Amino acid sequence: MTRSSRHYVLAAGGTGGHLLPAFALAAELDRRGHHVALITDERGEAIPGKPDFMPAHVIPAGRFGKNPVQWIKGAKAVLEGRKMALRLFDSFEPSAVVGFGGYPSLPAILASTSAGIPTVVHEQNAVLGRVNRLLAGRVQAIATAYPNVQRLKPGHQGKTYLVGNPVRHEVLSLRDEPFPAYDEDGLLRVLVTGGSQGARVLSEVVPDGLAMLPPAIRQRLQVTQQCRPEDLDAVRERYSSHDIPAELATYFENMAVRLADAHLFIGRAGASTIAELTAVGRPAILIPLPIATDDHQAANTREMVKAGGARMIRQPGAIVGEIVGAEDGDNRKRSEQADAIQKLAKEIARQIKVIAESPKSLANAAHAAWNCGRPKAVEDLADLVESFGGADMMDVIRVGGNNARGATQGQVAGQGAKRERMK
Repeated sequence: MTRSSRHYVLAAGGTGGHLLPAFALAAELDRRGHHVALITDERGEAIPGKPDFMPAHVIPAGRFGKNPVQWIKGAKAVLEGRKMALRLFDSFEPSAVVGFGGYPSLPAILASTSAGIPTVVHEQNAVLGRVNRLLAGRVQAIATAYPNVQRLKPGHQGKTYLVGNPVRHEVLSLRDEPFPAYDEDGLLRVLVTGGSQGARVLSEVVPDGLAMLPPAIRQRLQVTQQCRPEDLDAVRERYSSHDIPAELATYFENMAVRLADAHLFIGRAGASTIAELTAVGRPAILIPLPIATDDHQAANTREMVKAGGARMIRQPGAIVGEIVGAEDGDNRKRSEQADAIQKLAKEIARQIKVIAESPKSLANAAHAAWNCGRPKAVEDLADLVESFGGADMMDVIRVGGNNARGATQGQVAGQGAKRERMK
């Protein structure tokens, strides 16, 4: 059956976590013959990866902090952004609008719901974000990346669909590749990354944690680690002092290749990170960012940990925030942080030993991670979006079958389709 060409607007906040799934959906909708436009803010416009075919419309969004003065400024910006979005809708005439969370999506979704345009929101994390929480009662559908989402009201479950979190094509193409060969005499390749707010802590604790491993494991390590520019020299010195080979950089352009080669991942638990680890099937030691809103990174780890594909370690409260340097005058705080760093390093070593002490245990963890993947996420999300605003939609949209190895998957809705809603 031939689809008619339609127009869709995607609205996403100014971070990669919100925009990368939007870019993936845009590519899929374009492949299906539709026209797609993006609404974002100035930060979002600068995020790399936007498809060339998709025009970006930058609108004011506003932010709301604890200061009431910020509320007034934020509200004015949202109202102005809503007016600009309505003008875009008048000319572009979208069949549906899709929001991916973040404050820049708020004006666009307020505009679409007030104009009677079918609206879908996608939640990447295991906790419904603040903007999506605010808008949940106004939209026609809520697409989620996890089977259990906190802060989702029971009354909204009837319009909630588990689709997964879209990942980059170059990562998804690795899904059918075998897990890298690993035996008791071969290299153990470890990939370490962390967001800008967390990389400093990982640079402190991961080298020392790896150094605490038994010699039989430590002598076979090959580390690839992403660090802050100001940390590179210190981290390089740490690995050198531990006699552990390590390749360090502030940015790896070929991250998909690095992930393909890795036997074990160590890092934060952002939604995109979890989606890529489960798409490819890589076991992980996950250390959630402790200051993440609503502790959503810890929630993101639960499915993967329960399946046996990852182990989660809480970062001690004493090292939340910046690491205290030797020049700092607060000796007590510096001592507390040093003890906490040592404790975290020991726990990293302990968990790595459990997950990587034998080829079988590592392979089992990789398989468990793989089974959590939802490789059809972008297709299922596109199916859901296409089910609104068109009369010629296919009668049945995919029901199940998202995972060839039998992991439990969610369904999406279409006209006349069987609906399996969140429980």
